[in-house]
Amino acid sequence: MKSNQQGILQKIATYFEFVKHKTNYKIEILAGVSTFLALSYIFVVNPSILAEGGFNKSAVFFATVITCFLATFVMGVWAKKPFAVAPGMEMNAYVAFFVILALGFTWQQALGAVFWSGVIFMILTLTNIRTKIINAIPDKMKDL
Repeated sequence: MKSNQQGILQKIATYFEFVKHKTNYKIEILAGVSTFLALSYIFVVNPSILAEGGFNKSAVFFATVITCFLATFVMGVWAKKPFAVAPGMEMNAYVAFFVILALGFTWQQALGAVFWSGVIFMILTLTNIRTKIINAIPDKMKDL
């Protein structure tokens, strides 16, 4: 049983290229815990911000936790990148305080706009139009 566990641990270390990246399980666990602790404020702040715009706080909390976990898991396992993925607080504040409270849209309308902007962005990305737009911007303007 113990050699089977060692084999699994070695396969994981090989998959994530521990030797190449000069890391080990202790370093990776400490990095994961410290990243989680540094970003866990999002689980409190995100629902609080969106609740101001009429969203259900409990539903937003659940959605935040699940999407953070799934996106970070995919980033780590599939892309092999040690990045935590979480909602951007600036966009949530923009939706809650500007789009909903200042402009008067309902939270459902605001969420629909966010969904459709994501669909449009995905189409632009998959068709390489996004890359062409970025490449059309002069380098001097990109540095600003």
